[in-house]
Amino acid sequence: MDGAPLPESHRDVASIAATGFGLTALCIAADRNWIARDAAIERTRNTLRFFDTRAFNQRGWFYHWLDARTGDRRWNSEVSSIDTALLLAGVLTVRQCFGNDAEIVRLATRIYERVDFQWMLNGDPLLLSHGWKPETGFLKARWDTYSEDTILYVLAVASPAHAISPASWYALWRDRYRYEGHSYFTTIGVPLFMHQYAHAWIDYRNRRENRGDRIDYFQNSVAATLAHRAFCMNLAHQFPAYGPNVWGITASDSAKGYLAWGGPPLDPDIDGTVVPSAAGGSLMFTPELSTLALQTMQEKYGKSAYGRYGFVDAFNPQTGWTDTDVIGINVGIILLSAENMRSGNVWRWFMRNREVPRALDRIGLQTRARSVTNGRTQALVRRKTHESNPYCDHAANAPRACANLSGR
Repeated sequence: MDGAPLPESHRDVASIAATGFGLTALCIAADRNWIARDAAIERTRNTLRFFDTRAFNQRGWFYHWLDARTGDRRWNSEVSSIDTALLLAGVLTVRQCFGNDAEIVRLATRIYERVDFQWMLNGDPLLLSHGWKPETGFLKARWDTYSEDTILYVLAVASPAHAISPASWYALWRDRYRYEGHSYFTTIGVPLFMHQYAHAWIDYRNRRENRGDRIDYFQNSVAATLAHRAFCMNLAHQFPAYGPNVWGITASDSAKGYLAWGGPPLDPDIDGTVVPSAAGGSLMFTPELSTLALQTMQEKYGKSAYGRYGFVDAFNPQTGWTDTDVIGINVGIILLSAENMRSGNVWRWFMRNREVPRALDRIGLQTRARSVTNGRTQALVRRKTHESNPYCDHAANAPRACANLSGR
């Protein structure tokens, strides 16, 4: 929250997915001297101890929502496969970032290796379940279409103790889609974050499938971002605030509650709300366009767009509505994407886990020579962005575009 009082039912409720982003944020904060490294290490130890011994787990999987004080289940939530995967991404990041700390390495390894990915298949040879509840057993839904679930499948294939078949990767349905000249694979109707979250940790750059549709997933997310920007620009006749430098709609709060909205295609719920994490989460894909969008939002809309923890979750320039909640996963994707744009550090830390590149190789995501697009190599996203963007040069300039968003 931004300081507004919470209703009783929301107090001390923590998201395990947001915790994965938060653990990674500790690495960024320590590396950039936003907090002392010793303090970051101690926070990391406390978090890993909590998940190692206090938080309930079922075969290594955790409840989606936990009581931050006790580790108990909240909101009758499910033991969630995708949210556990996002938590594990942070766990494995700190295992490498703080690799000189023996306790962190030991706890992180134990938390990851006890996750029983084979159990989460629930009898299916390839497709993982969305989760499990003690009252009713496994959820009927399975992760069977392309989305942020690629990080779940990479971790499952990579598991040292409970690995699943690499063939699971190719069991996911992918829709071919084209919008305003941008062609990409997706699941039609998903919000943009589904093209971002897995990429916050997995470095898909210069890898392409050696079978199936032979997708380059990094370039695929570049195309999805460009299509989404064009989509928002085409809505300007109805919502004049949208344009080439103010764009972005992804799952967020709204004046009507939480919505998993986006496009293309057109979502009927769209009402002119701007969600900064749409552009911010794609800083690693479209650095110039996304940086300019965030800069414009902050300069044009001020406190309506930017607050204590960085960019707000959502705001509507047409109605004046601004969200007062701070959603950890949306703040988190901006921070991680910004760091990858600037230094590639999150990618570097996560990919040091030997299990991950081995899993990518087993899947058939092979490395290749750097491609050239419009005469410019992918080094554009590899180099530190301060070469072309002064707003990302130093932490002192962070409020412009590369804000210190690790405060939550």
